[in-house]
Amino acid sequence: MQTFPLDSAIALKNTAAFNQDALQQYLDKAAPSFGKILSITKFPGGYSNQTYCLQTEQQEWVLRMPPVGANIQSAHDMGREYRVLNLLEPHYKKIPKPLLLCDDASIIGQPFYIMERLSGVILRAGNAPKLGISYQEMQDLSTALINNLVALHALDITTTGLNQLGKPEGYVDRQVAGWTKRYQAAQTDQIESLDQVAKWIAANHPRAQAATLLHNDYKYDNLILDPNNLSNIIGVLDWEMATVGDPLMDLGATLAYWFEADENAVFRNYNLSWLPGNLSRQQLVENYALATGRDLTDIVFYYVFGLFKNAVIAQQIYHRYQQGNSNDPRFGALLPMIQLLGATAASAIEKGKI
Repeated sequence: MQTFPLDSAIALKNTAAFNQDALQQYLDKAAPSFGKILSITKFPGGYSNQTYCLQTEQQEWVLRMPPVGANIQSAHDMGREYRVLNLLEPHYKKIPKPLLLCDDASIIGQPFYIMERLSGVILRAGNAPKLGISYQEMQDLSTALINNLVALHALDITTTGLNQLGKPEGYVDRQVAGWTKRYQAAQTDQIESLDQVAKWIAANHPRAQAATLLHNDYKYDNLILDPNNLSNIIGVLDWEMATVGDPLMDLGATLAYWFEADENAVFRNYNLSWLPGNLSRQQLVENYALATGRDLTDIVFYYVFGLFKNAVIAQQIYHRYQQGNSNDPRFGALLPMIQLLGATAASAIEKGKI
């Protein structure tokens, strides 16, 4: 059986990413047993929060923080993510154990939290196609992915206290209104398909679903996998957008990342669901419906909204680049992807299927 390489951090290009001495002094007081930091490296990937590996004399830890200079809003709220992990820990074991939260930005330039490191494989668009993953392994993994989402949605949000994370009533309405407003605020180019999609999702709200926990960014590169058995999910990462609400919004978000082999090749730069063996979007939906008994009649709405939301997130990043607030070349190349997401959403509406 093939053993797959573990996810690894890389040396910092900018050694002044934050002040290691200041961090060490803080930890000596806040967590005396933490030990001396021997090295700090950075995990690759992500357009949002920064993730670092802290190697101590005893073990490895992970530090999460927003990019220096970022506004502390929901997408960069370290306190919220730490709170989610604390609420989940007694009830769901596939998460890293949180250690501490520091909301004092003066220590290293931003609030941060530290959690244990779960060592395993993280599949990303850049590395997965090179690993020789078999058809059967990919099929088993994609089945495990949807089964694990079912398990997350089965958690009782009342007995776990997860209902503290948000207001389920009116969740879909707020999401539609909020993301439409964000798109309008960040718009740089006239994209007719996205304008049409915004109007459609405002006029076609789905039937209500009983509220569950939502991860809101559930996809391959937020899963930690067993290197000896990829279908064994060890951990789920990146909980900064978790809340409670309509579970099909979570499923729709996953579907919106899930592009298939016969679709535009550009999408392969952002996902690995096109690799042979993956379940199709329709199969994911069928497995989810069978496992949960939920009515998925309105699944096109959730898929379309997920595509729209991804387009808006990319548009916000592109807008920052256009305004001169970033010189990252990845950000400057996002416009074709934004347009393609809009066209894909519009096509799903026209065809009435995912």
